[in-house]
Amino acid sequence: LEARLVSTESGTMIIVHILVDCRDAMGANAVNSMAETIAPLIEGISGGTVILRIISNLAVHRLARVSATFTREEMSDSGSDTEQGSEIIAGVIQAYHFAEADPFRATTHNKGIMNAISSVALACGQDWRAIESGAHSYASHERRYGSLTKWSKDEEGNLVGSIELPMAVGLVGGAVRVHPAAQANVA
Repeated sequence: LEARLVSTESGTMIIVHILVDCRDAMGANAVNSMAETIAPLIEGISGGTVILRIISNLAVHRLARVSATFTREEMSDSGSDTEQGSEIIAGVIQAYHFAEADPFRATTHNKGIMNAISSVALACGQDWRAIESGAHSYASHERRYGSLTKWSKDEEGNLVGSIELPMAVGLVGGAVRVHPAAQANVA
């Protein structure tokens, strides 16, 4: 359990997070049941009233991370032109700097990222709206809204990219259990 105090226009609220390792399940039903079950205990401890018993799509404890390195040759049209590859790498990094500095650019940048992630999530029977919401919230979590990706050059001048975002997905239960297309796409 984690607890936070949040100041709102309605007064100070105590937010209690139930952290659950639900393994390969999305976990929403189990966590909702847990929230309902402990609500009276929370009221007894706090002397307050539990108003909402809900899960959050900002799953900061279920982060997916990936990184990749692309050589200057791989970044060129011909697969061998290092000068052109260096120019393309410089452009990618410049575009990243723009998205990191400007929330208007970051919004469109992140939408492009989510186009790919959401289509795979939908094909695999996931709650793609929750994944989208969580990703965009994470882009501003504890900071100003920015890029979900990071881009840089390594010592050899190669392009290094990484992404980190919440990915609360389920491989058991839900649509994966009953939908033939989701089953085939997950396999």
